[in-house]
Formats: sequence, C-alpha cells, structure tokens
Amino acid sequence: MSVTPIEKAVQVLREGGVIAYPTEAVWGLGCDPENQAAVQRLLVTKQRPVTKGLILVAATIDQFAPFLGELQDSQYQLLEANWPGFTTFIVPASENVPSWIKGDSTKVALRVSAHPLVRELCLAFGGPLVSTSANRAGQLPAQSFEQVADTFTQELAFVLPGELGDADKPSSIIDLESGKILR
Repeated sequence: MSVTPIEKAVQVLREGGVIAYPTEAVWGLGCDPENQAAVQRLLVTKQRPVTKGLILVAATIDQFAPFLGELQDSQYQLLEANWPGFTTFIVPASENVPSWIKGDSTKVALRVSAHPLVRELCLAFGGPLVSTSANRAGQLPAQSFEQVADTFTQELAFVLPGELGDADKPSSIIDLESGKILR
C-alpha cells in the first residue's frame, strides 16, 4: 500500500523535518513546534531570528489548548467566531509555549486555518504546526511549488503538493487583548 502525501508529511514532521505546504495565500514552511531542533532548522532555512516568534496553525481551536494562556470568555468567543478563518490572533501564551516559538514575547500567534489541506495535515499530525511563509527573510513569499523548490533546493525534507487558497495576501494579525491590527 502506498503512502499518501499527507502521511509522508506527517512522518517527516514526526522525524523532525521541515516541510513546505500551500496555505490560503502563500506557500508556508512548517515543522513540529515542540521540536526545538526542527524549529531551529526552519529558522536557519528562513534566515529568521528566533526573537521574532512564529505563528502556529491548527485545524481546530482545541488543538491549541496546551498553548493558550488565561482568556476571558469574551476573548475565547471572539476566537471561535473568527476560526476557522484567515485571521491570526496574538494571544496570551501558556507556560507550555516554548521560547523558540514565542521569541521575545509573552504571547503566541495562533490561527485555525480554513485551508482544507492545512486542516487535514494538522488533524493527521494531531496538533498545531509552525506556519511561516516560504521565503528567506526580506524576500517575497513563494507563490508556487516551483518557487519553493527553486528557493529551498536542499533544506526541505518534503514539499506537500497542493493548491493555494484564494486569499491574495497573508493573514491579518490582531492582538487579542488590545484589538490592535498588527498586519
């Protein structure tokens, strides 16, 4: 029996590899957020400092339970009202969020994706994944499989085939506590 692309991606993620996959607007790079070596590989590949922090993406809000800090009922309801969707929220981080994910912040960036392939991947993996645009720091994000392959010839363990969603720019980012739109 052959292995599906999702099964292969999950295997690579569990082995600490970095993958690329299509998201709503751009190609993303991802790995297991709890595997420090994998996150370090991703950061080196992207040429991004750990201090900036990373976005986590999931299939359901429940997958974020270990990472969410204390929220008011109204804040949790706001997350539920916007997810799955195309909004990333900066939320209070629980003590379980590794420093290599939150960077210099006491908060963590989370998004429940509406992209069917991302959702399927997170469900198969059994939890959230790092989700950062597939580009080197300061460059434009990859818009195609070919751009990913050309940019990251040697660094990626697997590229999950698929199509981008219909968004024309990366997700908006909102600070849950202040309501401030950061992107």
